[in-house]
Amino acid sequence: MASKVLMGNMPELMEKILNNLKHEFYSLYCCALVNRYWCKISIPILWQDLFSFSVNPKPLFIPIYFSSLGEDEKFIIKECLKKEGLINIEFSIPLFDYARFLKVLYIYNLEIKIKEWINLKLGQQEPVYNNTWKSPLITLPLKLFIESGATLHEFGLCYSESRKFQSEIFLPLELNVQFFSNLQHLSFSLDEKSSFGIENINKLLRILAKNSTKLSTLSLNLFPGSESQVINTLFPVLKLLIKSQKQLKKFLLCAGADYSTEFFTTKCYTTQFHGIISALESQKNSLQNIRLAGCGFSDEFEVLNNCKNLKTIRIRSCDSKLLKILDYNISTLEITDFQIDVPAIVQILEKFGIFLQRLTFESKVVIRNELLLIEALKSFCPNITYLYITDIGLPTQLLELIGNLQKLQFLSLGFASNVPEEDRKIRVMEFAKILPSTLQYLDLANTWLESFLDILLNHCNAPLKKLLIGSCSFDNEKNVKALINFCIQIGTLNYVGVSKSRYLNSDYDIGNELEKYVKLVPYEHVVYRERNRQYDLID
Repeated sequence: MASKVLMGNMPELMEKILNNLKHEFYSLYCCALVNRYWCKISIPILWQDLFSFSVNPKPLFIPIYFSSLGEDEKFIIKECLKKEGLINIEFSIPLFDYARFLKVLYIYNLEIKIKEWINLKLGQQEPVYNNTWKSPLITLPLKLFIESGATLHEFGLCYSESRKFQSEIFLPLELNVQFFSNLQHLSFSLDEKSSFGIENINKLLRILAKNSTKLSTLSLNLFPGSESQVINTLFPVLKLLIKSQKQLKKFLLCAGADYSTEFFTTKCYTTQFHGIISALESQKNSLQNIRLAGCGFSDEFEVLNNCKNLKTIRIRSCDSKLLKILDYNISTLEITDFQIDVPAIVQILEKFGIFLQRLTFESKVVIRNELLLIEALKSFCPNITYLYITDIGLPTQLLELIGNLQKLQFLSLGFASNVPEEDRKIRVMEFAKILPSTLQYLDLANTWLESFLDILLNHCNAPLKKLLIGSCSFDNEKNVKALINFCIQIGTLNYVGVSKSRYLNSDYDIGNELEKYVKLVPYEHVVYRERNRQYDLID
C-alpha cells in the first residue's frame, strides 16, 4: 500500500494526508519535491493560503502571479514597478495555473505581501506600509484570481480597501460567480466614518449577498459613529447579507472601542445596531457561536433567545447588562474586560452555570470580589472542563474549587501576587495535591509558582500531558530534576512549553537531559495550539 501511495495510485488518500500539512509550509514544500505525483497534489494545497503571515513569511511567490497575467497587463505591472524603483524585471513562464488554487484572500494581506516583495527586491530592511496604496499591482492580481476560476473559502476586506475595487473588478465578479459561491468565512471592517467610496463597497456587498449563501462565519467590525449615509446605505445590505445565508453558525461583531490602560479605562459602547442583530432571527436554527466586542445594551439582543442551538458566547469590553437579558443554556462562556463585573457574572452563572463546560475570565487588573466569584463557581458550575482565569489570587477557597472540579482537563491561572511569602510553599503543596485526576493541561507560566516548581511537581499526582512553565524555571537544577522525576513516576507528560529564548540560552544543558523524557517546545506554540483546539471543539 505504501508503494501505491508513493507512486500516486491512490490520489484521494494522498490528498487527505497532505491536507493535514496545509499549515506546515516547508513540510508541504518538501513533499512537492518528492516526485511528479506528489507535486501535482501538493502544489494546489501549497498555494491555497500563501498570503497569510503565519503560513508563509516570505513573499517570493509574488512574481509568479505576475507571470500569469496577459502581455498587456504585464507591461502595466512593469511600468508600476519602475515607479517603485524596480527596473528590468522579467517574469518566467509558470508551470501551473497557480491563481486558481487560491482559497484564502484578505485584501490587506495581498497588499502587504506585494509591498514586502518590492522592498525585498530593493534591499530595504524596514518597509513602510501604506493602507491607502492604490495601484494595478493590487487590482490586476485580484482580477487574475477572479478570472482564473478560483473558488474562495475565506475572504476579508476593510472599507478603505474597497476603494481599490474599480469597474474592471466588478464586471469579472459578476461574470465569475464561482469566486464567492463556496465562501465559508467572510470578514468585513467598516474602519472609518467617511462615506467616500461608499458606492463600491455597496456594490461588492450586494454581489456577496447574491453569490455567497453558504457562510459558516461572518465577522463584522463596525466603526462607531459612522456617517448617516454609511448607515443608511450599507447597513441594509449587511442585513440582506445575513438573511441570505442558509446556515450561519458563527457571528462576530466588534462595534465599539476600548482605550484601557493599566491605570484607567475609557470605553465607547455602541448601542445602535440598526437591525444588524435583529437580522440574526433568520439564523435561529443554525447559529451556535457569537462573539461581541464593544457592544452596549440593546433590545435587539433579545432575538438571541430564539437561537436554541447557541452554545458559545464570547464578549470583550461589553456592557455587563448584555448577558442578563439572555435566557438559554450555553456550554462556553468567555468574558474579557478591563475589570470583570463579578456581581453581574454571579447572576449569569446562577442562571446557566450547570451547563457550562468551558469558562474564561480575562481581566487586565486584579479581579475584585474574587471570593464571591469563586463561591459562585463552586455553587453553580460543577461540570467545568476548561478553566482560564487571569489576575486572581490563590486563596484556599480557590484550591477547594479546583479540587471539586472532577471533570477539569485544562487549567490556566494568572496569579496575582497577594499570597504572603511565608505561606507560598505550603500553598503550592496544597495546590499540587488537590489537582484532579482528570487534569491534562496546566499553565504555570509567568507566575510566582515557577519559583516553587520542584515542590509542586514532587507533590503532584495529576496525569499531566502538557505543562507550561515560562521563562525562569530552569535557573537551577532542582526544577529540571523534579521534571525528570515527574516524567518517570507519572509517565504521562508529553510536552513542556518553555520560553524559546530561555531554552536556547540556558547554561544548564536542559535539552540533552530533559528531552530523553519529554519534548520541549516553545511556550507560545503550545498555548496557540491548545487554545485553538479548545475552540475547534465548539466552533
